[in-house]
Amino acid sequence: MGVKTSRYTMYTDIIYTMLVTKLLQFVMFMSKKYAIDESHSIGHSMDVLIKAHNIYEAEVERFDDLRAKRRVIYVSAILHDMCDKKYMDESRGIREIENFLEEKMEPEEIDMTKTIISTMSYSKVKRDGFPCLGEYQMAYHIVREADLLSAIDFDRCMIFTMYKNDRTVYEAFDDAFDLFQNRVFRHREDGLYLCDYSKAQDPILRVEAEKRIQDWRKVLCIRERGTYGSPAPPPLSSSPDKGGFIRG
Repeated sequence: MGVKTSRYTMYTDIIYTMLVTKLLQFVMFMSKKYAIDESHSIGHSMDVLIKAHNIYEAEVERFDDLRAKRRVIYVSAILHDMCDKKYMDESRGIREIENFLEEKMEPEEIDMTKTIISTMSYSKVKRDGFPCLGEYQMAYHIVREADLLSAIDFDRCMIFTMYKNDRTVYEAFDDAFDLFQNRVFRHREDGLYLCDYSKAQDPILRVEAEKRIQDWRKVLCIRERGTYGSPAPPPLSSSPDKGGFIRG
């Protein structure tokens, strides 16, 4: 029995490895096709996958039925931004994801993956609340919270603003600073974490982000909010009316 179990586990791990490879290749394909910048492309997909895995590992002992949802969790974590409306029509992205997942997952798993990635964003949760997904509810929260933890990355926020809105580094800093004060640093008090792992990680990542903010202040010679030292900041971009920040 032990040998059979070991072989089954090895076979399952190989299948997961092959699937993860194909998923990440699909992310690279979609990122190139839709000009998805590095703030939402393969690096972010990898980061959310690792964070989702860590949350899964912390929760699976309490919720044993999560084992059967592992594939949906991993697939959703990797593909969650491949239908992001900031880069494409959301319904078109969902269709491409559905076509890609055919023959790689069961129909129910594909449906739940589509549901998770189309309802997990910060803006949709704030507007509509959490969807009721029955036995997939915890899988949903694991992926959603992994994405929230990944958002506690000040550089990533600046990168998105500079790519998507043609902002200077000073403007990107200001936009990111506003977003972190008004949203990212409020994840926990807004009740967006249900998993213990996420609640524990949030303050750790917050300390890192606060340190990064101070580092950027020194690099950009920003003495106080909106006050610049020497050298003077470069001219504003040609489109100063365009704001930008990372959404879920």
